[in-house]
Amino acid sequence: MRLLFASSNPHKIQEVQAILAPLGIDVVGLDSLELIPPEPVEDGQTFQANARIKAIAYAKAAKQLCLADDSGLQVDALGGAPGIHSARYAGVDGGRTQRDAANNAKLLMQLKHVPPDKRTARFVCAMCLAQSDGTILAETRGEFAGTITDQPRGSNGFGYDPLLFLPDRGCTSAELSTTEKNARSHRGAAARKMAEILRQRNLI
Repeated sequence: MRLLFASSNPHKIQEVQAILAPLGIDVVGLDSLELIPPEPVEDGQTFQANARIKAIAYAKAAKQLCLADDSGLQVDALGGAPGIHSARYAGVDGGRTQRDAANNAKLLMQLKHVPPDKRTARFVCAMCLAQSDGTILAETRGEFAGTITDQPRGSNGFGYDPLLFLPDRGCTSAELSTTEKNARSHRGAAARKMAEILRQRNLI
């Protein structure tokens, strides 16, 4: 089964490929298309709403089954921020590495005076699967909880991975192996739930 994943982020694509490939699903990103459709305006107020917007828009444009996700970090001490604004939290333009560094720096500054026991947070991933006419076939959600460290740690990850500390493992998300991260992550949880729905409907 060939499945278009509505993303140009190589890290996200690799994560979803690693999770779904063993199930016989060939996951390809937007760069697999001859012409990449214009990016839809993600003006939803929730992760799920934005995942729907992307799945429907790219499924119609590419005229094929399409999986999309919207994900981010929710920090309890910040009222759930950065939330749906996670990717552009610091308002910095430039490459992904530059934006990630700026976002992490802003988050640490916002939490500068917040004690360790109040720095609880979680990654959230909402996924949506739409068929070529834009009809939504399935929606899933996954979470990955921890606390926010006082400085970045680890290099096996992207975004806020170096800041999400996992008390039971004594390390950050960016210090996990790729296999362990996929087994625990919010995107992994959402993708596995999606795969189960596909299996139940005899689509894989």
